[in-house]
Amino acid sequence: MSNLSAEWLKAAFSDIVVMDSIVGNDLITHMTAFHSQQCIEKSLKAILEYHGITIPRKHDILLINELVSEYILIADENMLDKINALYTDSRYPGDIGLLPYGKPTLKDAKEFYEFAQDIFNQVCTLLNIDPEEIKK
Repeated sequence: MSNLSAEWLKAAFSDIVVMDSIVGNDLITHMTAFHSQQCIEKSLKAILEYHGITIPRKHDILLINELVSEYILIADENMLDKINALYTDSRYPGDIGLLPYGKPTLKDAKEFYEFAQDIFNQVCTLLNIDPEEIKK
């Protein structure tokens, strides 16, 4: 694995660390959504780096998922789509009515968190790296 792939995964893990601290806080569920998107984006970009594919300077995880689709299968594309849609809106206070029923619920936040962790772990397995090494 290239050194830069590991750096992408370390950056993705930093989002997991943030989510560990905030996932239970109902006030900032939109921030859990944001960090979930960031974790997924960075994890997928690690795959691109590993395979020497030019990394787009975009935050669209649907686009990035298309670029890595021959290497990894993300089973729940609906969840990926939901997190992708929430990413930009979560950064602007006037747009916090993000989901059809408003701000992400605590249940949503926990699902996003678990989904992001799962993708991170899949990428670590795919790139044959021990997630414990990333945490150092």
